[in-house]
Amino acid sequence: MRVNLNWEVRKQFTGWGSKLGRAVAMHADLDLDLCALFELSDGSKGVVQSLGNAFGALHRPPFIHLDGDDRTGAVSSGENLTVNLDHKNAFRRILIFVTIYEGARSFADLHATVTLQPQHGAPVDFSLDECTVPSTVCALALITNQGGDLIVQREARYLVPERGVSPQRTVDYAYGWGMNWTPGRK
Repeated sequence: MRVNLNWEVRKQFTGWGSKLGRAVAMHADLDLDLCALFELSDGSKGVVQSLGNAFGALHRPPFIHLDGDDRTGAVSSGENLTVNLDHKNAFRRILIFVTIYEGARSFADLHATVTLQPQHGAPVDFSLDECTVPSTVCALALITNQGGDLIVQREARYLVPERGVSPQRTVDYAYGWGMNWTPGRK
């Protein structure tokens, strides 16, 4: 199964500076991150994300791999997360989510799209523009193992982190993952 995140290349106005008496516009690039929380059937838990270089692995646990970190939206293929369905019995649950690393305070009007391509069947598209709250994290899909079949449930749930709480920890709390989090950087 493949999950793709793409967004429109753009700059956001963040303020004015002065250089040699002239006004200079400052901009910040928009950086979104595709992520997955996982819980394996042996009880081990973790996250696949670019933050902390936790890109995962396709042919060994967690059997989920993030192909890279697109920091600008300029890469035509965006960010891609692959779930190795040859090991579907190794999964208890997977939560696919997107965070705003920098450049915006909400998903509204970001022109970002996530496409989930299952092994069989039509792709499922998520437009992140539907956000109406100051959300920096969106839970997209919850995949659970039910009797050996992986069931995909569309979430499209925009979460608003409390002040000082990371988007990752916010998703963890909302879905009861129970992990310990430490600050990370790219």
